[in-house]
Amino acid sequence: MDRKITRVGVASLLVIVAAIALNILFVKPASFRGTAYADPVPSAFEFTLTSSEGSPFQLSDNRGKITLLFFGYTYCPDICPTTLAELKLVMELLKSDADEVQVVFISVDPGRDTSEKVQKYVERFNPTFIGLSGTEEELAPIWNSYGVFREVVEGTSETNYIINHTARVILIDKAGNMRLSYGFQTPPEDIAHDIKLLLK
Repeated sequence: MDRKITRVGVASLLVIVAAIALNILFVKPASFRGTAYADPVPSAFEFTLTSSEGSPFQLSDNRGKITLLFFGYTYCPDICPTTLAELKLVMELLKSDADEVQVVFISVDPGRDTSEKVQKYVERFNPTFIGLSGTEEELAPIWNSYGVFREVVEGTSETNYIINHTARVILIDKAGNMRLSYGFQTPPEDIAHDIKLLLK
């Protein structure tokens, strides 16, 4: 009887040990939910634009923070306000960690958007968001470097037009590397999850 109990005990112990070993070997660590850039991760393109206050803004000013970079325009009927509302939710989900994140919104509509106008627009969603614009000559190298597609669809007047554009949020890490990107309507919880992983 004692031998039988011993055998059962040893067998149970072996099953537990095997389960722990399998868990260590095969359970994946927490992974990113956004689309990761291939290794080696590319450095984010450095740029300088004039802020709404008239001072130069450089992307490298954000070193030490995670940057969420998005391209859009103030006359955008749907994609831009939706994305900014979602980024507002991301900041709320991060709570105190939001201090380590900076949202930067760059215009794809230099004909109508000034930096002052863009800044007022983004502040409706969150007062910490930074809005930037410039001339087409200043903005075009930035659009190209971040792979931003932009197509003006003419309207009924000189100022009545829409712009089809890339609708991805780019996450730049604290060291200035492009780490992840997110398609339109990515759940804010997914973006917040990835940011928390990077902040660990």
